[in-house]
Amino acid sequence: MRNDAAWVWSTLCNALRPEPALKVSEWADKHRVLPPTVAEPGPWRTSRVPYMRDIMDELSTGTGKERVVLMKGAQVAATECGCNWLGYIIQHAPGMALVVWPSLDDVKKNVTTRIEPLIASSPTLAGLVAKPSSRKATNNMMRKEFPGGFLVFTGATSPKGLRSTPARYVFVDEVDGYPESAERDGDPVALAEQRTATFPGRRKIFMCSTPTLKGRSRIEKAYEQSDQRVYEVPCKACGVKSRIVWANIGWPKADGSVPFDKETGVVAHPQPEPVDRDRRDLAYWWCPECGQIHAEADKRNMLAGGEWRATAEGDGITAGFHISALYSPFESWGKIAIEQKAAGKDPAMLQPWVNNKLGETWEDQSGDIIESTTVSERAEAGDWKLSLPTGVVVLTAGVDTHDDRLELEVVGWGRDEESWSIEYRQLWGDPSEKTVWQELDDLLQRRFPHSRALPDMPISAVCIDTQGHNSEMAYAFIRDKHARRVWGIKGSTAQGKPPIWPKAPSHKNKGKVPLYFVGVSSAKEVVYSRLKKIAEPGPGFMHFPKDRADAYFAQLVAEIPREARSKGKTTIWWDAGGRRNEAFDLKVYNLAALKGLEAAGLVLNKEADRVAPVPLKGEGVDLAIPTPVAIRRGVRARFAGA
Repeated sequence: MRNDAAWVWSTLCNALRPEPALKVSEWADKHRVLPPTVAEPGPWRTSRVPYMRDIMDELSTGTGKERVVLMKGAQVAATECGCNWLGYIIQHAPGMALVVWPSLDDVKKNVTTRIEPLIASSPTLAGLVAKPSSRKATNNMMRKEFPGGFLVFTGATSPKGLRSTPARYVFVDEVDGYPESAERDGDPVALAEQRTATFPGRRKIFMCSTPTLKGRSRIEKAYEQSDQRVYEVPCKACGVKSRIVWANIGWPKADGSVPFDKETGVVAHPQPEPVDRDRRDLAYWWCPECGQIHAEADKRNMLAGGEWRATAEGDGITAGFHISALYSPFESWGKIAIEQKAAGKDPAMLQPWVNNKLGETWEDQSGDIIESTTVSERAEAGDWKLSLPTGVVVLTAGVDTHDDRLELEVVGWGRDEESWSIEYRQLWGDPSEKTVWQELDDLLQRRFPHSRALPDMPISAVCIDTQGHNSEMAYAFIRDKHARRVWGIKGSTAQGKPPIWPKAPSHKNKGKVPLYFVGVSSAKEVVYSRLKKIAEPGPGFMHFPKDRADAYFAQLVAEIPREARSKGKTTIWWDAGGRRNEAFDLKVYNLAALKGLEAAGLVLNKEADRVAPVPLKGEGVDLAIPTPVAIRRGVRARFAGA
């Protein structure tokens, strides 16, 4: 028979006994097992990502920091670091833990792909967490019970989930993806941190994210409040420890030589632009102290000998860490360099590269005004309706509706979303009558001769604005043309920044036709940034013909992005100032059509690879015989109309 007094005394002593001095990295190396679904399954090894050791150990109980901030690039094992901490809590330091992801959809995805495999694959955890079959439902998608505590999961969009749980531990993941406010309750990060108010001195808050825009990034702001630690690695020649930064990544010249200054022994031009062959795949890091080159194979020893160095005093309670993908053992410098080349100067492609690879914020300068002459001066000679440019691999069209006309632009797309404005037309007539719509249909079914030995190219997708006074006629026009990828669109009213192309159409309209709610603001940011920042042919560059009227270019730059702040939320709105903006809208509709094609299976650069070997017309090719590209899943076969 149990001695109740002795049992109570034993339980009380266990509760009051200090937690053993075990660090998170030590727990992970001893107990964590990675599931078969990851790239490197099996026992966890902190030595594989040694820069994560100090980050995990600051999350251990008994350290002096209450907040740990990680501003990171992709593929640095940050999520696994968070999972190790949760496993440590379950087995070693039980208590209430709140885990927050950007949305409830993210909760479902991460619990399924991260948390449940964490528990199932680590035997010590599997024996502690309640079984899913429990009658009390203590193990489900939103909650996992273990002796002495719970893991509670919620989305940053759910104020109820953020308010309801006092917690000793809080893990806020990918905070730059959170909305500015959880409905009307305020900043979701502040709400989550408030849950720890009853655990002063004992709480632990882990804030982790890839950064986004400068001045709006939560993780950057939190990092700036910390001691701002950076990871420095030793040079194999001089031994001096330095950061791995993009400025010190180089690659050989086209002839294979490395650009050294012979007198000083230092790399003279770390990022040459070779004429013949680009050799970014052989990228290396060079020591800023002595110029010694380090190949990718040296990275493991560099990381093993590295250490964190604080660069600021901070607030005293926050340990801050910044690590880029350049340190990742799962990413090569060559791959990152190749991706940087692909991004070029296109802000829409360069921003995610800066955010995800360098782990740095992107400074948005899109609010600056663009002069129409800046764009018109780039116009080129040639009638592209008669012969499509060599780089064009797919055609789209955008259609704008007005009370007295329809406006049409046909755009050709090439590698890395370089584009050509092939044709711009105004179809005068009453859109409430069928005549002008029939004229539009005839134009959309044309095929355009190509400068390469390819079959004449059709328009592969069309986006038609259905808002305005003639919605019913627009619905009637698109009703039987969905198979031809003639799509009706409207601007999305969803909060935040919805994607340019939605996952599925809506049928909630008078015509019961499929309508696609396009993220117009997101598309406008892409178009505007490209017009402003990309002045030379290449990724994202927009080509225009010289015969285009000045009024077209004025419309193209008519809208200006403005910031508005209300009830703690910052939103971007587009100010046309009463100016006509049809040309800008048509560019947006064409970008949406391209994104719709990509959602349907188009891989633009693969199409460019197929078309590139096809010779120009007149180079001895029998044009009556289909080319191999046209035969094997070419542009025509995959993306022509019906």
